[in-house]
Amino acid sequence: VQLQASGGGLVQAGGSLRLSCAASGLTFTDYTMGWFRQAPGKEREFAARITASGFNTDYADSVKGRFSISRDNAKKTVYLQMNHLEPEDTAVYYCAARTDYSAPYYDPRAYAYWGQGTLVTVSS
Repeated sequence: VQLQASGGGLVQAGGSLRLSCAASGLTFTDYTMGWFRQAPGKEREFAARITASGFNTDYADSVKGRFSISRDNAKKTVYLQMNHLEPEDTAVYYCAARTDYSAPYYDPRAYAYWGQGTLVTVSS
């Protein structure tokens, strides 16, 4: 299984970025996909998730109304559109495929497959 995240970069506060995560080696349509982030010195935290069908999404309170998760099952790709970025959004962003449905969707332990991460830096 490979999850290849891309799209990170340096952006000014108030700007936008779109992250992509291309999956291979798994039946993409079987998996809920999530985006997590990890800021320097902090634990990895949940940002957003989308169910396998794409019909249901959830967001962390800190990004709700600014971030939007979507997926293209034909392209085996999940996206994270990030608008109105703030310096507090600076982190390495990881995509992940959920494998454990006994754990909550916002718990990183529910996800066994992870991308390599892409760095987002928001300057003030």
